[in-house]
Parts: sequence; C-alpha cells; structure tokens
Amino acid sequence: MANDRVTRLAPVVDMAQRAEREAARQLGHCQGLVGQAENKLNDLERYRADYQQQWMEEGRRGVSGQWLMNYQRFLSQLETAIGQQRQSLRWHQDNLAKAREVWQQRYARLEGLRKLVQRYLDEARLAADKREQKQLDDFAQRLSGREER
Repeated sequence: MANDRVTRLAPVVDMAQRAEREAARQLGHCQGLVGQAENKLNDLERYRADYQQQWMEEGRRGVSGQWLMNYQRFLSQLETAIGQQRQSLRWHQDNLAKAREVWQQRYARLEGLRKLVQRYLDEARLAADKREQKQLDDFAQRLSGREER
C-alpha cells in the first residue's frame, strides 16, 4: 500500500524536481546578470575616475574654455550613464531576490515531497519487517509444535 502511494507520488515528485531545477537555472541566470551589471558599473566608475585624473593633469597645464566645456559635457553624460547603470543593477538585484525566493519555495516543496516519499517507504519497510517477523514466529511455533509430538 505504501509503495502504491510512492508510485502515485512519483510524477508529482518529478514535476517538482523539474520546477526546482528550472528555478535554480533561472537563479543562476539572474546571478550572472547581477555580476555583469556590477562589472559594468565598476568599469564606468573606474573610467570616470581615470577621466577625472586626466582632467586634473590637463588642468595643470592649462586648458581652453572649449576643452573645459567638452569635459563637463562628457562628464555629465558619464554621470548619467553611471546613474542608469545603478538603476539597472538595482533592477537585476530585485529580480535575483525574486528568483531566489521562487527557488527556495520550489526547493522546500521538493524536499517536503521527498520526505513524504521516504516516510511512505519507511512505513512499507516496517510493515514488511513485521510481516516477515510474524511469518518467522508462525514457522517457529509450527516447528516447535511438531517437535513436541
């Protein structure tokens, strides 16, 4: 009977396992996107720092008004890009948190089903052990009854 329950649960466990694997795959994908967004933000910030360092070096030599206006315009564009990349990173981090939550839920469901299946298997093994012990006891009793005659 317990084996029947295990057999009936097998497709449910398989579906839960596929869902957990897909959620884990999606989680990994989101982690990769967060890493890419972090790298891009770091690159932009490093580029800004390098550009500012270049400005300081050029400024020491003296710069024209046109050069200063171009520098300020480019720095403003760079700041905008950094701000947009920060927003992108936050968006990817939010998606990662959601993907992690989905995976945790699916993992918990799968583990719950696995524990249920194990409980059914343990119950079946215990019932089989009891039947076997009863048969051995019956056999031993019959055998001792024959010897007394």
